[in-house]
Amino acid sequence: MPRPAEDTRLPTMSDVAQLAGVSHQTVSRVLSGHPNVREVTRAGVQKAIDELGYRRNSTARALATRRTRTLGVVAADTTLFGPASTVAGLAESARAEGYMVSTVSGRALSRHSLTEALEHLGEWGVEGAVVITPQREAAAALFELRHPFPVVTVEGGHDLEIPSVSVDQHLGARLVTDHLLGCGHRTVWHVAGPQDWLEAAARMAGWRAALHEAGADVPPPLIGDWSPLSGYRAGQELAGRVGRRGAGGSDLTAVFAANDQMALGIMRAFREAGVRIPVDVAVAGFDDIPEAEFFAPPLTTVRQDFAAVGRASIRLLLDRIEGGDRDRDRTAIPHHVIEPQLIVRGSTTTPVG
Repeated sequence: MPRPAEDTRLPTMSDVAQLAGVSHQTVSRVLSGHPNVREVTRAGVQKAIDELGYRRNSTARALATRRTRTLGVVAADTTLFGPASTVAGLAESARAEGYMVSTVSGRALSRHSLTEALEHLGEWGVEGAVVITPQREAAAALFELRHPFPVVTVEGGHDLEIPSVSVDQHLGARLVTDHLLGCGHRTVWHVAGPQDWLEAAARMAGWRAALHEAGADVPPPLIGDWSPLSGYRAGQELAGRVGRRGAGGSDLTAVFAANDQMALGIMRAFREAGVRIPVDVAVAGFDDIPEAEFFAPPLTTVRQDFAAVGRASIRLLLDRIEGGDRDRDRTAIPHHVIEPQLIVRGSTTTPVG
């Protein structure tokens, strides 16, 4: 006699109810954590769930509760350390709050790509989204667009009428510039990031403000694109200025790069030119990438707390979701700022002579 075909049907809530000898409604109450269920009944239902291997249908639950427990993240150029670390911090914080994350990323964010990203996330049923908008165009576009769900921006600037979380880039640049001036350098040269990035502009502004406050000369900044190659090319140009008066009559003895990757390129160019770090020129970066402490010499830099950014962003977004995003008054829109930390290592020192 042939063996009956194996039943591959997934167990249902009705199966659980039948095995436990209770109603479908009682099983639903147990699954939702309803307090009005006797412990003996709860234990019996849980035993049936375990025996059957029942898994609650998340789609059915979402239809019933209109809650998907899913958040969206929109990011640009996650090949870079900052955006990638921010996305990781957001995902970890969302999981800690019991939410899944759907991420949409691209090389850059424009009005068109942002519109598409938000539409896709809406189709996927997210309850809200964190949008990482480090570039001016993306931040402006996000403000102009209609949002189908609550939205929080990261690094989008505080002048937008959108809840935001950011690291104090201006303060970070001041910390590292003040550190170099405190080491005895008469001024600090700067290799900046691309100026359409809000973070790059804020770091340049902080560097310039620290020099002005100290009464130091402000050398002309060199502009990079965040890559080690752009730092290397800037380093080649700067190496030719070492040992002679630069613009404004200032010696080049200290350089602040707007990120660690460009600092790495600068350091290679200096080594190839015979410029000793930190004896001839001190070099500092920004971000504190994991490799920074293993540079030769270890790199002085500014650490951004991406985990704190993630926690603050997700908590702010959940507050908006739970509150229905109802408070649109400009004065009530929250903007959280995370302070950076200066990490001093062997690449900076007091100038010789």
